Amino acid sequence: MIRKVATILSAGALALAIASPVSAKPFTYTNARFGTSVTFPDEIFTSHAEEPANGDGLLWLAPDGGSLAVYGSNNALEQTPEQLADFSSEGLDVSYRKVGRDWVVLSGHDGPNIFYHRLEFGGDGVIHAFLLKYSASAKAKYDPLVSAIAESLNGP
Repeated sequence: MIRKVATILSAGALALAIASPVSAKPFTYTNARFGTSVTFPDEIFTSHAEEPANGDGLLWLAPDGGSLAVYGSNNALEQTPEQLADFSSEGLDVSYRKVGRDWVVLSGHDGPNIFYHRLEFGGDGVIHAFLLKYSASAKAKYDPLVSAIAESLNGP
């Protein structure tokens, strides 16, 4: 019940966050293989790359170079959230790191781009995740969207 209320609130927050600056409508993608889902403005992310053969997720692209990867993966190495945070941080300039009982949030810089990476441990050893990247010059456009997109991340 709490998750359902959080999902409803997240959808409302996303609608408010994206309605004013860009009047974009929300779109929810659900990955068929892992059940990973996330809601984001489809008027910002206007195209997506071809789905990989293993069906683990999709990469959406924005005309200004921003990208949003939504994916699931098996926790084959049985990593803890702390271990996953360490692994996911390799080679990145991480300025924000939070690790919970069943989730990880990382943010910082990947070269010239800002990134926000959220990973959640779901049932049956699945990790649900999204990775948002955008240029520092587009910070004012993307920063208001991060919370609502993050709160919409869901999976079984």
